[in-house]
Formats: sequence, C-alpha cells, structure tokens
Amino acid sequence: MKKIASLVVVAAVAVAGLIVLASSLYTVPETEQVIITQFGKPIGNAITNAGLQFKTPFIQDVNRLEKRVLRWDGRPNEIPTKDKTYIVVDAFGRWRISDPVQYFLRLRDERSAQSRLDDILGSEIRNAIAKHELIEVIRTTKDRVPAVDEVLTDSRGSISVLYPIKRGRMLVEEDIFKNAAPKVSEFGIELLDLRFKRINYSPSVRQRIYERMISERQQIAERFRSEGAGEAAKILGQRQKDLQEIESTAYRHIQKVTGEADARATEVYANAYNQSPEAIEYYKLIKTLETYGTILTNDTTIIMTTDSDLFRLLKRQNPD
Repeated sequence: MKKIASLVVVAAVAVAGLIVLASSLYTVPETEQVIITQFGKPIGNAITNAGLQFKTPFIQDVNRLEKRVLRWDGRPNEIPTKDKTYIVVDAFGRWRISDPVQYFLRLRDERSAQSRLDDILGSEIRNAIAKHELIEVIRTTKDRVPAVDEVLTDSRGSISVLYPIKRGRMLVEEDIFKNAAPKVSEFGIELLDLRFKRINYSPSVRQRIYERMISERQQIAERFRSEGAGEAAKILGQRQKDLQEIESTAYRHIQKVTGEADARATEVYANAYNQSPEAIEYYKLIKTLETYGTILTNDTTIIMTTDSDLFRLLKRQNPD
C-alpha cells in the first residue's frame, strides 16, 4: 500500500510539474509578436524574437499580434467633388503594428484596428475629394494635359469645360497619406501606403452624365448638319449663278446671230425687191397677204376704216 501511495504521489507531482511547465512555455513564430499581460495589463515590452519563451504560469497570458504587413480595404463611399459631382471612391491601404503595447492598449485586436482605420482614412479621403475637382482625382499627374476635342470647340468656346490640372491624383493620395499617418500612429499603427482602387460615377449622377454626353454628340451632329446645309446652299448658289451666266452668254450669242441673220435677210430682200417699182409693189403685196394670214382667223373680228392700207386689198378691185 505504501508503494502504491508513493507512486500516486509521484505521478501527481509529475503531472502537476508538466502542467506548470506547459503553462510556462510558449513559442513565438516569425510572423507574430507577443504581449504578456498579467491580470489584463501588459507586462514589459513586446516579444518580437521568434523561438521558445517563458512566462509566469497561471497569472500571465499570451496575446499574439500580427507582425506582417496587413491590408486595409475600405468600403466604396459616395463622395461629392469640389465641382459637385458625386463619385464612388474605392480605396485600399497597407499598414502594420509599429508599437505593439500601444496597439494592444488602444485597440486590442485587428477587428478594432480595421474599424478605426475605416473612420480615419475614410474621413481623410472625403476631405481630400471635396477639396479637388473631378479631373484632379482622375488624372494621374498634373503633367498630363487633357486633350480637347476640336469638334467640341466653336467660335463661342467649348461645349465641355475642362478645368486645368493643378495637382493630380498621385498628389491627392499623398495628401491623404500625410494627414492620416500621424492620426493612426497614436494607436501604434504605421500606415505604409494608401491608393485609390476605383473611381466611378454614382448611380444618381451616371444617367445625367450619359444625357450630357448624348447632348454634346447631338450638338456636334447639328453643327455638322448646319455646316453641310451651308455648304450645300453655297454650291447651289454658285450653280445657279453659273447657270444664269451660261444662259446669259448663250442668249446674247443667239440674239447676236439672230440680229445678224435678220440684217442679212433684210439686205437680201432689199436687194431683191428694190430693183424696180413693180418689185417693190409685189413685195408690199406679199407682206400684206402674210399679215392677213397671221391676224385673220375663223373667229377674228376687225374694225377698220375704209381708207386703211390694210383694208385696201379687201375692197373690190378696179377691173382696170
């Protein structure tokens, strides 16, 4: 019985020793750092060296924190720019725990840190976007000059007003980073980088943007139609002018030829009928008969005096 009791005692002591030893030893991986707390309060500095470490059993606890670079992925937010255009900004950043003790006292865990980063970085992003025009946020650098469509420009100016780029998106991101880094450092966090991931028009503005684009294209089309109509009118006017000039030249030539022909015919008639008094009388007779044929028809009524030259041939002729 004494041997069995002694074996039980030895076994109990061994088990208790193992339990105490197990609660005293812990390991620190390369990717983590450890804060030792006693009754909930941090003891000493953070343990960042990887390997086997010791602590006071039962009264001290191991709190593991990430040592690697962590990711912050903000929620897309609808933000108005300086020119009152609502855009949806989606940003991301990189951070790490620079002061583990301060981080543990202020935040405790990564979930609280992400929530605080959402508040601080989101606020700085909204402030920066509200201070700049839309083109400042979209363009990468101020050295990139936006191209102006010459079609959109007329004598009265441009249809779309493009604000000059003074800073550019990269400098806007740097401003956000410089303003946010001191604020997050109070929580033991080092902000490593911050960038815009995506910038879109908000759904409430997108339809108006499309309507504006359609309106601009319609103005361009209307300008083309107006220029085409003006050019067509110019061509038609020149065509009418050329046609009138051709017709005038042709008419003048016709009149000239006709006048020359009439003069030649008159000369021929004169030479033919002026050779004797009988020929002259014969010419008068022929012309009078031609006149009768022209003016006298079945329904013609003529009132003339009896001594009229035209009526002379219609009177009874003297048999002698």
